[in-house]
Amino acid sequence: MAREMSNFIAALPMYDWPECRADVDKQWANLRDRLRAAGVDAPDRLVRRNADMPCVPGGIRDPDGIVVAPDPATLPPDELDLHTLWRHPALLLSQTCWGPIELGLVSHVKVVGQHDYSGVEGGEGELYSSAIVVLRSTIDYIPAPLDGNSNLPLEHLRGKRFVYNSPDSMSGILGLERDLASLNKDLGLFSQRLESGGHRNSIMAVTEGKADVAAVDCLTWELAKRFESTACALTVAGWTARRTGLPFVASRHIPLQIVEVVALELKNSALR
Repeated sequence: MAREMSNFIAALPMYDWPECRADVDKQWANLRDRLRAAGVDAPDRLVRRNADMPCVPGGIRDPDGIVVAPDPATLPPDELDLHTLWRHPALLLSQTCWGPIELGLVSHVKVVGQHDYSGVEGGEGELYSSAIVVLRSTIDYIPAPLDGNSNLPLEHLRGKRFVYNSPDSMSGILGLERDLASLNKDLGLFSQRLESGGHRNSIMAVTEGKADVAAVDCLTWELAKRFESTACALTVAGWTARRTGLPFVASRHIPLQIVEVVALELKNSALR
């Protein structure tokens, strides 16, 4: 007998590169089966497109009835709008970033866990840092500081074109901005700031000469070294400070008892 469609959705979009999707699917299958064994009707597959999200006629609304995100059915079907995904009332689980959380997403989701960056240069348990990447020809490689403090090469940043993934990204711009502030500097250090739409796009922008420097989180940098051929032209010129990495979240519309099961099974699963 065919299984009925789940009322919930799940997504793991932050490190879901095409080259990694088989592994991401295996991680989800492991957690999905654990959740089902615990009585939670977890969905078969992950959301990767707007078309995968259930429609919400009239748009997604907050408790006051104000529309905070569009109906997914009105969005380009083959794209994925993270703003809408993270506010969808059926969201059982997703990764997000602390930037959006701090900028208002916390009103719509509950944090149920943290990504584990153990074994990744620049990471330690739930903490991550961003690699400051530039063309290899401009500076020698700088290893991640063992103490987790920032190591910013101001002389190699001043007057450069800085590219970042999105203005609410902790790893792409906000963390760097805070570390610069600790040195009594700010983003005005750069001659130009460009938004790329994604860490991988930022990496390619530097290799293609459209920008001079980017900040990408340490796990993304590991993926780039494995799967992005242009990354071989880059090196790491410095690091932001280690700070809390990506959280896993569930919609505040999900009943508390289900959220608690998700948090427990997430902690016990191989999904990190």
